[in-house]
Amino acid sequence: MQIKRTVFFVSDGTGLTAEALGHSLLTQFEEVEFKQIRIPFLDNIEKAQEAVARINAQGEADGMRPIVFTTLVNQDLAEIVHQADAFSLSYFETYLSPLEAELGIKSSHTIGRSRDSTDSSDYKKRIEAINYTLAHDDGITDRDLEEADVILVAVSRCGKTPTSLYLAMQFGLKVANFPLIPEDFDRGRLPSTLEKHRPKLFGLTIQAERLAQIREERRAASKYASLANCRYEIAEAEKMMRREGIRWLDSSTKSIEEISTTVLQELKLR
Repeated sequence: MQIKRTVFFVSDGTGLTAEALGHSLLTQFEEVEFKQIRIPFLDNIEKAQEAVARINAQGEADGMRPIVFTTLVNQDLAEIVHQADAFSLSYFETYLSPLEAELGIKSSHTIGRSRDSTDSSDYKKRIEAINYTLAHDDGITDRDLEEADVILVAVSRCGKTPTSLYLAMQFGLKVANFPLIPEDFDRGRLPSTLEKHRPKLFGLTIQAERLAQIREERRAASKYASLANCRYEIAEAEKMMRREGIRWLDSSTKSIEEISTTVLQELKLR
């Protein structure tokens, strides 16, 4: 019988940092099903007390105390939340205090400091990257490819679009992506528009059974989604990438984060 636990991510900001911290730990417990609840923008005593009441009520309903991850800079608010009947882990108490001791100085304890560290030029760069990536999704256009940091190639439904957008949003990279289609396989070579940008190319592949499942949801009972066609397209795409010397990976069991990290490493991007 699978274990079930409720997890709260409590923050004075968006809660994304607390959630990222929690996820990295929770994924190590595959036998546990976690119900996850985010409580963001907790910035006063009333909200802290409401959070405690909510956490305690959930614990009573579950018959087991919740797990709470917090990134609360305000110590008074943190102390209130940690009074809840829960197993609490504080990002700042765990890491900030030892770091203060090592550096020999006190931290600023400023809310939203992580956002302040990104200046306006970085923000502008990310927006431009997102706009570029959306405009160059799925081979919409082959214009301005010289501006691309990465060009992803793969057969349809291998994860090109979500990976492209993640790279743009998280790292400010301009990413274009192109589908490899039967006409490319018949010609036995890359589209001419991509050949001169070979150093920027990175390929994705996928297990045929997984691809057929994904395509069936999009276009049921079609040749496009048939297992035989998926096997053919994947085999031809992999053959082309080997022949053309394009680095590639199998996305079947990889998260977008894992795929993106591999792309960054292989293409030596920062």
